[in-house]
Amino acid sequence: MPPNPIRPFLRNALYSFSSCSRAILVHHPQPQPHEPILKITRNSCFQTAQHRNYISEMRKLAFEGNIIRLLRNEIQYELERSPPTQPDAKFDSFTVDDRPGEQWITLKRKFGDEDIKLEVTMFNGAVPTSKSGGSGSLGNEVQLYILLIVNISKGHDVLEIVCSAWPDSIEINRLLAHHGDKTLARPYTGPEFKELDDELQDSLYEFLEARGINGELAVFLHKYIKNKDKTEFLGWMRSVKSSIETQVK
Repeated sequence: MPPNPIRPFLRNALYSFSSCSRAILVHHPQPQPHEPILKITRNSCFQTAQHRNYISEMRKLAFEGNIIRLLRNEIQYELERSPPTQPDAKFDSFTVDDRPGEQWITLKRKFGDEDIKLEVTMFNGAVPTSKSGGSGSLGNEVQLYILLIVNISKGHDVLEIVCSAWPDSIEINRLLAHHGDKTLARPYTGPEFKELDDELQDSLYEFLEARGINGELAVFLHKYIKNKDKTEFLGWMRSVKSSIETQVK
């Protein structure tokens, strides 16, 4: 059987095709002498690449436009459902530093010759609770808590008390004392608070109570942090939306 003259040409055509992944093979119905039946052109590669880039760009713009639309709708929904309010600058004898854009707020006050500073996180976690429903069945709820670090300083001595602020109460978790200007790399933090003598525990709660760190403060903090959480969430969405719009332009 005579060799097929088309096979060497196809091998050459496939080799050329590999140099342009989107090349178009143009068929000539009436091949001219000394010309291949199939022909790959540079213009075909360029035009196809342009078309592919155009489609990719359109898909990208559509995707980004959809994100912007969803963010705009979510912002509008949050504003209509429960818009944030202007945060309080004071509570009792404490002044409040909101620290916009951060996950903390700071409260300060003087108590005699003591300087008291409270570092308060946004909602730090939650624990499941059970509440009886109207039909007698148990319904699951979640109780949020806030990490509260109390620093009471007098001169160079600092007493640090780590607490959990529940919706209407303060729970002491741990105590740490710093004496003088020395800061130890790995200070001894003492036992868990619940391991202390009951009378000592009660005295320490009274110690905080006298300085305005009590259940009323916990109620205020939960209300304040709930409002801050809403404000920061809206600010985050606006920032993301603005960044995407900048990229689209």
